[in-house]
Amino acid sequence: MLFTKKAAVEYIVAGLGNPGKKYEGTRHNTGFAALDHLAQQWGVQVTKAKFDALTGTACVDGTKVLLMKPQTFMNLSGVAVQKAADFYKVPAQRVIVLFDDISLAPGRLRVRPAGSAGGHNGIKSIIAAVGQEFPRVKIGVGERPRPEYDLADWVLSRFTPQEWADVTARFDDVCEAVSMIMKGQLSAAQNKYNG
Repeated sequence: MLFTKKAAVEYIVAGLGNPGKKYEGTRHNTGFAALDHLAQQWGVQVTKAKFDALTGTACVDGTKVLLMKPQTFMNLSGVAVQKAADFYKVPAQRVIVLFDDISLAPGRLRVRPAGSAGGHNGIKSIIAAVGQEFPRVKIGVGERPRPEYDLADWVLSRFTPQEWADVTARFDDVCEAVSMIMKGQLSAAQNKYNG
């Protein structure tokens, strides 16, 4: 009789950002900050170096989840995500990505089942690695104040205290959206959070 071992990890949740002190608290590191909040809620340390990322494993409602913060720098996020997905044989549909979105006001959220990169280099890298079919939670970080403002300078800038308060106030909702996606309730999460 064959017994199939329960998959080591069934979901991967990746928060995007850049490693290193100088990037902490920047708009582009909102995915890292949201993942830290999720890890705290789930009682997990995301400190183990594996797959070119800092990782931690949680068990949520009987489901094993790998939390990861790629340490490859934003533009190569897909390298880390692909290594973990290949190792655990997790399909793209079970890779949930948290990241900053400049087209949304600070604190606005948007849950999507799939899609294009929308100019986000971290997402571009993940699409190149695993395809477009991964769910994502976009976290608004605000638009550039002027069209001529350099995009890289903008995403690497820091939030005003009010903007940061607006963003972090939604981290519980980000956690709830991730839980809903894992329970197969992505449409319900969209209805609840994309308003």
